[in-house]
Amino acid sequence: MIPVAVLTGFLGSGKTTLLGHLLRHPDFARTAVIINEFGEVGLDHDLVEASEESFIELQTGCLCCAVRGDLALTLEDLLRRRDAGTVTPFERVAIETSGLADPAPILHTLMSDAGLARRLALAGVVATVDTINGLATLERYPQSVKQVALADRLILTKGDLAQGQGADLTARLAALNPTAKRLQASFGAVDPAHLFDVGHPASLRAHDLPAWLGLDGHDAPAAGHHPQISCFAILRDAPVKAVALTLFLEALAEHCGADLLRLKGILNIAENPDRPAVIHGVQHVFHPPVWLDRWPSRDRRSRLVCIGRDIQQVWLEALIHAIEAEVAEVAAVGA
Repeated sequence: MIPVAVLTGFLGSGKTTLLGHLLRHPDFARTAVIINEFGEVGLDHDLVEASEESFIELQTGCLCCAVRGDLALTLEDLLRRRDAGTVTPFERVAIETSGLADPAPILHTLMSDAGLARRLALAGVVATVDTINGLATLERYPQSVKQVALADRLILTKGDLAQGQGADLTARLAALNPTAKRLQASFGAVDPAHLFDVGHPASLRAHDLPAWLGLDGHDAPAAGHHPQISCFAILRDAPVKAVALTLFLEALAEHCGADLLRLKGILNIAENPDRPAVIHGVQHVFHPPVWLDRWPSRDRRSRLVCIGRDIQQVWLEALIHAIEAEVAEVAAVGA
Protein backbone atom coordinates (compact mmCIF):
# COMPACT_ATOMS: atom_id res chain seq x y z
CA MET A 1 0.00 0.00 0.00
CA ILE A 2 1.20 3.50 -0.83
CA PRO A 3 0.60 5.95 2.05
CA VAL A 4 -1.20 9.22 1.27
CA ALA A 5 -1.01 12.35 3.43
CA VAL A 6 -3.46 15.22 2.96
CA LEU A 7 -1.94 18.63 3.69
CA THR A 8 -4.52 21.31 4.45
CA GLY A 9 -4.56 24.71 6.12
CA PHE A 10 -6.20 28.09 5.71
CA LEU A 11 -4.94 30.88 3.47
CA GLY A 12 -1.72 32.37 4.84
CA SER A 13 -1.16 29.59 7.37
CA GLY A 14 2.25 28.72 5.94
CA LYS A 15 1.18 25.59 4.06
CA THR A 16 2.87 26.64 0.81
CA THR A 17 6.10 27.56 2.61
CA LEU A 18 6.06 24.22 4.39
CA LEU A 19 5.52 22.34 1.13
CA GLY A 20 8.38 24.25 -0.49
CA HIS A 21 10.72 23.11 2.29
CA LEU A 22 9.51 19.53 1.96
CA LEU A 23 10.17 19.45 -1.78
CA ARG A 24 13.80 20.29 -1.08
CA HIS A 25 14.27 17.76 1.72
CA PRO A 26 16.19 14.59 0.77
CA ASP A 27 13.92 12.46 2.98
CA PHE A 28 10.94 13.59 0.90
CA ALA A 29 12.39 11.97 -2.25
CA ARG A 30 10.23 9.49 -4.15
CA THR A 31 7.10 11.39 -3.16
CA ALA A 32 4.34 12.29 -5.59
CA VAL A 33 2.93 15.70 -4.66
CA ILE A 34 -0.49 16.68 -6.00
CA ILE A 35 -1.10 20.43 -5.77
CA ASN A 36 -3.79 22.76 -6.98
CA GLU A 37 -1.61 25.08 -9.04
CA PHE A 38 2.13 24.98 -9.59
CA GLY A 39 2.22 28.76 -9.29
CA GLU A 40 1.30 28.54 -5.61
CA VAL A 41 4.47 26.61 -4.82
CA GLY A 42 7.83 28.09 -5.72
CA LEU A 43 9.65 25.49 -7.80
CA ASP A 44 13.17 26.77 -8.40
CA HIS A 45 14.52 26.17 -11.90
CA ASP A 46 17.44 24.17 -10.55
CA LEU A 47 15.01 21.71 -8.96
CA VAL A 48 13.31 20.84 -12.24
CA GLU A 49 14.68 17.83 -14.09
CA ALA A 50 12.02 17.17 -16.70
CA SER A 51 8.52 18.28 -17.56
CA GLU A 52 5.74 16.30 -19.19
CA GLU A 53 2.33 17.88 -19.44
CA SER A 54 1.25 18.62 -15.87
CA PHE A 55 3.94 16.35 -14.38
CA ILE A 56 7.17 17.91 -13.15
CA GLU A 57 9.99 15.66 -11.97
CA LEU A 58 12.42 17.23 -9.52
CA GLN A 59 16.09 16.48 -9.08
CA THR A 60 15.34 15.65 -5.45
CA GLY A 61 13.30 12.66 -6.60
CA CYS A 62 9.86 14.20 -6.05
CA LEU A 63 7.16 14.12 -8.69
CA CYS A 64 4.74 17.07 -8.77
CA CYS A 65 1.49 17.24 -10.65
CA ALA A 66 -1.53 19.52 -10.69
CA VAL A 67 -5.10 18.42 -10.15
CA ARG A 68 -6.79 18.60 -13.52
CA GLY A 69 -10.46 17.89 -13.01
CA ASP A 70 -11.29 14.91 -10.83
CA LEU A 71 -8.84 13.89 -8.09
CA ALA A 72 -9.57 10.20 -8.57
CA LEU A 73 -8.61 10.44 -12.26
CA THR A 74 -5.39 12.26 -11.33
CA LEU A 75 -4.48 9.52 -8.84
CA GLU A 76 -5.36 6.76 -11.30
CA ASP A 77 -3.18 8.41 -13.93
CA LEU A 78 -0.30 8.68 -11.46
CA LEU A 79 -0.56 5.00 -10.54
CA ARG A 80 -0.81 3.96 -14.18
CA ARG A 81 2.33 5.91 -15.07
CA ARG A 82 4.13 4.47 -12.05
CA ASP A 83 3.24 0.92 -13.14
CA ALA A 84 4.39 1.66 -16.69
CA GLY A 85 7.69 3.08 -15.47
CA THR A 86 7.19 6.44 -17.16
CA VAL A 87 7.42 8.45 -13.91
CA THR A 88 9.50 8.24 -10.77
CA PRO A 89 8.55 5.10 -8.80
CA PHE A 90 7.16 7.15 -5.92
CA GLU A 91 6.73 5.52 -2.52
CA ARG A 92 4.25 7.98 -0.99
CA VAL A 93 1.75 10.65 -2.04
CA ALA A 94 1.06 14.09 -0.55
CA ILE A 95 -2.08 15.98 -1.57
CA GLU A 96 -2.09 19.72 -0.91
CA THR A 97 -5.50 21.40 -0.75
CA SER A 98 -6.24 25.03 -1.43
CA GLY A 99 -6.52 27.35 1.56
CA LEU A 100 -10.31 27.60 1.31
CA ALA A 101 -10.94 23.94 0.57
CA ASP A 102 -12.84 21.45 2.69
CA PRO A 103 -10.56 18.38 2.99
CA ALA A 104 -13.50 16.00 3.49
CA PRO A 105 -14.17 15.30 -0.24
CA ILE A 106 -10.53 14.25 -0.66
CA LEU A 107 -10.88 11.82 2.22
CA HIS A 108 -14.13 10.52 0.72
CA THR A 109 -12.33 9.80 -2.56
CA LEU A 110 -9.55 7.87 -0.83
CA MET A 111 -11.98 5.91 1.35
CA SER A 112 -14.78 5.11 -1.08
CA ASP A 113 -13.06 4.50 -4.44
CA ALA A 114 -12.50 0.73 -4.46
CA GLY A 115 -9.78 0.84 -7.10
CA LEU A 116 -7.76 3.46 -5.25
CA ALA A 117 -8.33 1.80 -1.86
CA ARG A 118 -6.52 -1.30 -3.12
CA ARG A 119 -3.38 0.73 -3.79
CA LEU A 120 -3.51 3.78 -1.52
CA ALA A 121 -3.87 4.07 2.28
CA LEU A 122 -4.65 7.34 4.01
CA ALA A 123 -1.67 8.09 6.25
CA GLY A 124 -3.42 11.05 7.86
CA VAL A 125 -4.54 14.64 7.59
CA VAL A 126 -2.04 17.38 8.45
CA ALA A 127 -3.26 20.96 8.94
CA THR A 128 -1.07 24.04 9.22
CA VAL A 129 -2.16 26.74 11.68
CA ASP A 130 -0.77 30.26 11.75
CA THR A 131 0.33 30.96 15.35
CA ILE A 132 -0.07 34.73 14.86
CA ASN A 133 -3.44 34.90 13.11
CA GLY A 134 -4.86 31.46 13.90
CA LEU A 135 -7.28 32.57 16.61
CA ALA A 136 -8.83 35.30 14.47
CA THR A 137 -9.04 32.94 11.51
CA LEU A 138 -10.87 30.30 13.53
CA GLU A 139 -13.35 32.93 14.71
CA ARG A 140 -14.11 34.28 11.25
CA TYR A 141 -13.87 31.34 8.85
CA PRO A 142 -15.77 28.06 9.32
CA GLN A 143 -13.50 26.40 6.74
CA SER A 144 -10.52 26.75 9.05
CA VAL A 145 -12.47 25.19 11.92
CA LYS A 146 -13.26 22.14 9.84
CA GLN A 147 -9.67 21.83 8.63
CA VAL A 148 -8.50 21.73 12.25
CA ALA A 149 -11.28 19.36 13.37
CA LEU A 150 -10.47 16.80 10.67
CA ALA A 151 -6.71 16.79 11.25
CA ASP A 152 -4.63 14.01 12.74
CA ARG A 153 -1.72 16.42 13.21
CA LEU A 154 -1.61 20.19 13.59
CA ILE A 155 1.56 22.01 12.54
CA LEU A 156 1.89 25.42 14.16
CA THR A 157 3.70 27.84 11.87
CA LYS A 158 5.29 31.28 12.36
CA GLY A 159 5.98 30.53 16.00
CA ASP A 160 9.28 32.37 15.72
CA LEU A 161 7.26 35.56 15.07
CA ALA A 162 4.43 35.03 17.55
CA GLN A 163 6.22 36.36 20.66
CA GLY A 164 4.20 34.45 23.24
CA GLN A 165 0.84 34.59 21.46
CA GLY A 166 0.42 30.83 21.26
CA ALA A 167 -1.16 29.95 24.63
CA ASP A 168 -4.74 30.96 23.74
CA LEU A 169 -4.46 29.35 20.33
CA THR A 170 -3.21 26.10 21.86
CA ALA A 171 -6.23 26.04 24.17
CA ARG A 172 -8.60 26.66 21.27
CA LEU A 173 -7.03 23.90 19.18
CA ALA A 174 -7.26 21.50 22.11
CA ALA A 175 -10.96 22.33 22.44
CA LEU A 176 -11.59 21.78 18.74
CA ASN A 177 -9.54 18.61 18.35
CA PRO A 178 -7.96 17.18 21.51
CA THR A 179 -6.87 13.98 19.72
CA ALA A 180 -4.67 15.70 17.12
CA LYS A 181 -0.95 15.83 17.83
CA ARG A 182 0.54 19.31 17.66
CA LEU A 183 3.97 20.12 16.26
CA GLN A 184 5.84 23.42 15.94
CA ALA A 185 7.41 24.12 12.55
CA SER A 186 10.88 25.63 12.78
CA PHE A 187 11.09 28.65 10.44
CA GLY A 188 8.62 27.00 8.07
CA ALA A 189 10.34 23.61 8.06
CA VAL A 190 9.31 20.28 9.56
CA ASP A 191 10.58 16.72 9.37
CA PRO A 192 8.82 15.05 6.38
CA ALA A 193 8.27 11.92 8.46
CA HIS A 194 5.73 13.84 10.54
CA LEU A 195 3.35 13.94 7.58
CA PHE A 196 3.16 10.18 7.35
CA ASP A 197 3.42 8.89 10.92
CA VAL A 198 -0.07 9.57 12.22
CA GLY A 199 -1.48 6.22 11.11
CA HIS A 200 -4.68 4.88 9.56
CA PRO A 201 -6.67 1.65 9.93
CA ALA A 202 -5.53 0.29 6.56
CA SER A 203 -1.91 0.17 7.69
CA LEU A 204 -2.02 0.36 11.49
CA ARG A 205 0.06 -1.84 13.71
CA ALA A 206 -1.46 -2.64 17.07
CA HIS A 207 0.95 -0.44 19.02
CA ASP A 208 0.06 2.59 16.87
CA LEU A 209 -3.60 2.56 17.87
CA PRO A 210 -3.48 4.54 21.13
CA ALA A 211 -1.74 7.46 19.40
CA TRP A 212 -4.11 7.35 16.42
CA LEU A 213 -7.13 7.39 18.70
CA GLY A 214 -5.59 10.12 20.84
CA LEU A 215 -5.47 7.91 23.92
CA ASP A 216 -1.69 7.75 24.49
CA GLY A 217 -1.98 5.60 27.58
CA HIS A 218 -5.23 7.16 28.83
CA ASP A 219 -8.73 5.72 28.79
CA ALA A 220 -10.06 8.58 26.70
CA PRO A 221 -8.91 11.90 25.28
CA ALA A 222 -9.78 14.97 27.25
CA ALA A 223 -13.16 16.14 26.00
CA GLY A 224 -12.97 19.22 23.83
CA HIS A 225 -15.78 21.73 23.49
CA HIS A 226 -16.14 24.61 21.08
CA PRO A 227 -19.23 26.64 20.15
CA GLN A 228 -19.38 24.74 16.85
CA ILE A 229 -17.51 21.50 17.47
CA SER A 230 -17.51 18.84 20.18
CA CYS A 231 -15.10 15.95 20.70
CA PHE A 232 -15.75 13.05 23.05
CA ALA A 233 -14.98 9.37 23.58
CA ILE A 234 -17.31 6.47 24.34
CA LEU A 235 -15.99 3.40 26.17
CA ARG A 236 -17.94 0.13 26.35
CA ASP A 237 -17.17 -2.99 28.34
CA ALA A 238 -19.54 -5.38 26.58
CA PRO A 239 -18.69 -6.71 23.08
CA VAL A 240 -20.76 -5.37 20.18
CA LYS A 241 -22.65 -7.61 17.77
CA ALA A 242 -21.50 -7.21 14.16
CA VAL A 243 -25.01 -6.47 12.93
CA ALA A 244 -25.43 -3.81 15.65
CA LEU A 245 -22.25 -2.10 14.48
CA THR A 246 -23.49 -2.10 10.88
CA LEU A 247 -26.86 -0.60 11.86
CA PHE A 248 -25.14 1.98 14.09
CA LEU A 249 -22.87 3.22 11.29
CA GLU A 250 -25.79 3.32 8.84
CA ALA A 251 -27.83 5.38 11.30
CA LEU A 252 -24.97 7.83 11.81
CA ALA A 253 -24.49 8.26 8.08
CA GLU A 254 -28.20 8.86 7.55
CA HIS A 255 -28.98 11.15 10.48
CA CYS A 256 -25.71 13.01 11.10
CA GLY A 257 -24.28 13.39 7.60
CA ALA A 258 -22.01 16.42 7.30
CA ASP A 259 -22.19 17.09 11.06
CA LEU A 260 -20.21 13.95 11.86
CA LEU A 261 -16.80 15.33 11.01
CA ARG A 262 -14.87 12.28 12.09
CA LEU A 263 -15.43 8.99 13.89
CA LYS A 264 -12.70 6.50 14.69
CA GLY A 265 -12.43 3.65 17.09
CA ILE A 266 -11.42 0.13 18.05
CA LEU A 267 -14.25 -2.31 18.76
CA ASN A 268 -14.64 -5.67 20.43
CA ILE A 269 -16.94 -7.58 18.09
CA ALA A 270 -18.81 -10.40 19.80
CA GLU A 271 -18.41 -12.82 16.89
CA ASN A 272 -14.62 -12.35 16.75
CA PRO A 273 -13.42 -11.23 20.20
CA ASP A 274 -9.73 -12.01 19.67
CA ARG A 275 -9.35 -9.67 16.68
CA PRO A 276 -10.44 -6.07 17.24
CA ALA A 277 -12.09 -4.11 14.43
CA VAL A 278 -10.81 -0.62 13.68
CA ILE A 279 -13.31 1.79 12.12
CA HIS A 280 -12.84 5.18 10.54
CA GLY A 281 -15.46 7.53 9.12
CA VAL A 282 -15.59 11.05 7.74
CA GLN A 283 -19.10 12.51 7.59
CA HIS A 284 -21.29 9.96 5.78
CA VAL A 285 -18.44 7.86 4.38
CA PHE A 286 -16.95 4.98 6.36
CA HIS A 287 -13.86 2.99 5.51
CA PRO A 288 -14.45 -0.79 5.62
CA PRO A 289 -13.50 -2.08 9.10
CA VAL A 290 -9.92 -3.27 9.42
CA TRP A 291 -9.35 -6.40 11.50
CA LEU A 292 -6.17 -6.43 13.55
CA ASP A 293 -4.37 -9.66 14.35
CA ARG A 294 -4.38 -8.90 18.07
CA TRP A 295 -5.38 -6.35 20.68
CA PRO A 296 -2.84 -3.61 21.37
CA SER A 297 -3.08 -4.25 25.13
CA ARG A 298 -4.95 -6.34 27.69
CA ASP A 299 -7.73 -3.77 27.62
CA ARG A 300 -10.44 -5.16 25.35
CA ARG A 301 -13.02 -2.44 25.81
CA SER A 302 -14.51 -0.83 22.73
CA ARG A 303 -13.48 2.81 22.28
CA LEU A 304 -15.06 5.32 19.92
CA VAL A 305 -13.77 8.86 19.40
CA CYS A 306 -16.21 11.29 17.79
CA ILE A 307 -15.62 14.80 16.49
CA GLY A 308 -18.85 16.41 15.38
CA ARG A 309 -20.95 19.52 15.05
CA ASP A 310 -23.94 19.68 17.42
CA ILE A 311 -23.68 15.95 18.19
CA GLN A 312 -24.20 15.12 21.86
CA GLN A 313 -22.44 12.24 23.59
CA VAL A 314 -25.62 11.23 25.43
CA TRP A 315 -27.50 10.96 22.12
CA LEU A 316 -24.81 8.78 20.57
CA GLU A 317 -24.74 6.46 23.58
CA ALA A 318 -28.53 6.22 23.55
CA LEU A 319 -28.43 5.31 19.85
CA ILE A 320 -26.00 2.47 20.51
CA HIS A 321 -28.14 1.14 23.38
CA ALA A 322 -31.33 1.30 21.30
CA ILE A 323 -29.79 -0.56 18.37
CA GLU A 324 -28.28 -3.23 20.61
CA ALA A 325 -31.63 -3.72 22.37
CA GLU A 326 -33.39 -4.11 19.02
CA VAL A 327 -30.81 -6.64 17.79
CA ALA A 328 -31.15 -8.64 21.02
CA GLU A 329 -34.94 -8.62 20.76
CA VAL A 330 -34.88 -9.87 17.17
CA ALA A 331 -32.40 -12.59 18.12
CA ALA A 332 -34.61 -13.69 21.02
CA VAL A 333 -37.69 -13.90 18.78
CA GLY A 334 -35.72 -15.88 16.20
CA ALA A 335 -34.56 -18.33 18.82
